[in-house]
Amino acid sequence: MIIFKKTILALTGLFICVFLVAHLGANFLLLLPHETARTYYNAYSLALRSNVFITVIAYINYACIVFHVLYALLITMKNRSARKSSYEINKANENSSWTSQNMLLLGFLILGFIVIHMANFWYKVKILHIEEDLYQMVFDLFHEPLYVLIYVTAAIPIGLHLSHGVQSAFKTLGLYHLKYMKWIAKISVVYAWITGVGFAIIPLVVYFR
Repeated sequence: MIIFKKTILALTGLFICVFLVAHLGANFLLLLPHETARTYYNAYSLALRSNVFITVIAYINYACIVFHVLYALLITMKNRSARKSSYEINKANENSSWTSQNMLLLGFLILGFIVIHMANFWYKVKILHIEEDLYQMVFDLFHEPLYVLIYVTAAIPIGLHLSHGVQSAFKTLGLYHLKYMKWIAKISVVYAWITGVGFAIIPLVVYFR
């Protein structure tokens, strides 16, 4: 049963990673010159709302986030309950990184950011049906110092979580060969850096521009 849970955790995590690539790529439109960014970003936003396929993918991503959090909790609780006794000397730091030991904490920080992010955009568009200039909505939000700080700070747990999570997912799915795992580890770090720095740069550029 634990293997099934870890597999679901790995698959949902990798799907979210793919979604993040597309999401970040689209958000790079915000770095274009002001009026050009407005035109392309609003066209992109309209496509998201009007394309059935993209809408389905988005809801699959929401489901993946829910299942990812759920199974992470279940696995963590299972692991903790399996510990019959504690060691006098904790050597966890010698065997694993801080990131691997605190994936659940990082996950909850990211979840909190997702709630804030969806309240700022998804809730306004999908629930309140605000059809205003979405580029202007982003532009205005990223000119509020508090939100810029939140979005930039959130890039740290996102990067850390991804750097360990991607390689752990592939290992869970059966990729144990040392040669391939070394490459996966390097790719995971590069992917995490690009994603984390990418999401941090966008609000900063919009704010100072």
